[in-house]
Amino acid sequence: MAVARISCFPDRQTHLIRPELYGHFIEHLGTCIDDGIWVGEDSRLQHFGGIRSDVLDALRQLHPPVLRWPGGCYADDYHWEDGIGPRNARPRRVNMWWGQNIESNAFGTHEFIQVCRTLGAEPYLAGNVGSGSPQELRNWVEYCNFAGDSALARRRAQNGSPAPFGVRYWGIGNEAWGCGGNFEPEDYAGEFKRFSTYVREYSGTRPFPIAVGPDGNNLDWTRRFFSKLGNFHNKLAGTPLILGYAAHYYCGTAGPSATEFSLDQWYELLEKALRIEKLITDQRALMDEFDPGRQIGLVIDEWGTWHFPTPGRNPAHLWQQSSLRDGLVAALTLDAFNRQADKLVMANIAQAVNVLQSVILTEGDKMLTTPTYHVFELYRSHQGARGIECKFEAAPISFAVGEEKRELPGLIGSASVKAGLLTLSVVNPHGSLATEATLDFGGAELSEATVATLTHSELTAHNTFEAPQNVRPIHSAWTPTDRYVFPPASVTVIRARL
Repeated sequence: MAVARISCFPDRQTHLIRPELYGHFIEHLGTCIDDGIWVGEDSRLQHFGGIRSDVLDALRQLHPPVLRWPGGCYADDYHWEDGIGPRNARPRRVNMWWGQNIESNAFGTHEFIQVCRTLGAEPYLAGNVGSGSPQELRNWVEYCNFAGDSALARRRAQNGSPAPFGVRYWGIGNEAWGCGGNFEPEDYAGEFKRFSTYVREYSGTRPFPIAVGPDGNNLDWTRRFFSKLGNFHNKLAGTPLILGYAAHYYCGTAGPSATEFSLDQWYELLEKALRIEKLITDQRALMDEFDPGRQIGLVIDEWGTWHFPTPGRNPAHLWQQSSLRDGLVAALTLDAFNRQADKLVMANIAQAVNVLQSVILTEGDKMLTTPTYHVFELYRSHQGARGIECKFEAAPISFAVGEEKRELPGLIGSASVKAGLLTLSVVNPHGSLATEATLDFGGAELSEATVATLTHSELTAHNTFEAPQNVRPIHSAWTPTDRYVFPPASVTVIRARL
């Protein structure tokens, strides 16, 4: 058994862990929307105005702070007026990005806002820069947010919402370096200024415009974008043209599939997931050169694993299983967000249902929650808490990727305090060895302690519709001591009253 030490100091608080770091993302892709979140008002499944009830109930348990829609690549060919008004009159469009499916547009702006309100999540709308116009985005903002007597506000009222939606978060395009228009960063900077000029405050709702950042930790894109952007204030409106800058980071895969991999490939994917922390520190440091006052927040509005296509499934629909390994990827990522919370304002996992690293899978009338879901559930108490100084000391784990030797931390995690409640989350990435750690809480006395552990004896373990509880956390009371044994391949969350 490996030995280690964890030292936490509740009296040394660092920074606020914004709830928005635990955001989610849904796109018109595969069965994320249709048959995932949306089943329609004529469905025999239990639903709330056409929104699938069991999915809503499960998502609500995660306290999602923000939900991004309609894409993704889909956003840059989405025209919002297709998705309002009587559903039987909405046009049917070809989804050019994801399998050329026919989109009925039954799920549009009003339905999305209803999902957000039901979940208690802030809506984040991604505008169409790739095939849209500044006027189209400008009108969408007015339609959503204006409380006065304009034609668009009247139209929103006729469609069932007299009160404005108050949407703050507006993405100015998506992946401008690829499916959002194949721009060079200088060209996108020009388009961004043009579009963002028309994203205005209406009826007291001040927009939070978010620019497209790089694919991964591409510092060249960021430097060229901000160099071209220059002054980022809207001189006429007296407000910033940009308040957020969004990078995407997919750690990809390792091994033949989500549920087939060797021990080295287990480690390989976890190590790639940890690289998101370098992205955060590198991108923020470069942004600070252009924005030393940090008026512009760093966003990671797409992150997660991306495995090879699942046999028997439409490869364009990006359906993949979520194993214990994906759960550890989620934990490592969220812990990185907690540790670097002073540098981030929002993050959104891709995606909520049936796509990529989803937290929920559905099939017909069946639904299950994934190991990734359970990590989000276990980490809820970090949301809105204050990070505290915490040090992890453990022998590193060595592994190989081909001929290359790499290392992983032996233990890694984060800690926070909120309303007198200490939360310590710890990942033991070792595939076969438990780690006994000495625990030092800086002299603080703990009471009412509990521990929850997500692990399994098989590294490839996952939940299926036949065995939906195969991988789930085990909860128990804990008598605080100065030692704890962290099982192999595990996520552990200790909570205690200070």
